[in-house]
Amino acid sequence: MSVVSLSVLVPAYNEEKTIQRVLGQLLEIRRIKEIIVIDDCSTDSTAKKVRSVKSKKIIYLKQEKNQGKGKAIQRGLRKVTGSHVLIQDADLEYSPFDIPTLLDPILSGRADIVFGSRFIGARTNMFYWHFLGNKMLNFIINILFDTILSDMETCYKIIPTKIMRELRLEENDFRIEPEITCKLLLLKKKIMEVPISYVGRTYEEGKKITWKDGIYALQTIISLRMKGFSV
Repeated sequence: MSVVSLSVLVPAYNEEKTIQRVLGQLLEIRRIKEIIVIDDCSTDSTAKKVRSVKSKKIIYLKQEKNQGKGKAIQRGLRKVTGSHVLIQDADLEYSPFDIPTLLDPILSGRADIVFGSRFIGARTNMFYWHFLGNKMLNFIINILFDTILSDMETCYKIIPTKIMRELRLEENDFRIEPEITCKLLLLKKKIMEVPISYVGRTYEEGKKITWKDGIYALQTIISLRMKGFSV
């Protein structure tokens, strides 16, 4: 198979407490070709922290105004040069050290697209209502799209760059995650899930997603199922 090189998109908004550790851990993963940080107009010292990590692999982009995770990913995707793309949240809820596990099925030719599932791996500090909301969304997407995914909202998705661009992503906020999953399923792409670890953070520590995002995700799922999607 062709050589696999991974581009990692890191959308970040006010993540001064963790962004250095995230970048440091990503730089330890040999297969990562480039790390594209998209600063969503942070008001803290995120930019300073990013620039303090010296590596030619790191590309820093800054949004002129805060526009949301989805918009940041769309901008970063235009800069990608690797064969595959992965999104890395800047809060360390997902561990970069799980990335080789996601890459294994791709490198061995067993899969083209791999999702890291928080629900078949070790996890700590996941809020019950977030857990229940994710279960409900997975239940709905599995019925509507005739699949058996356990974590369609996962941030950790490794997708060929060509396919990622074909999705023509439109959502500007956290709805980008169900949008990616639904469009892949509508295109009849096969998705393999592997277990990953997850360490949730509290709202006091900076967690941003709320119950409202679950409602928005549901709207996105239903809308895409009704409209359909083709390249």
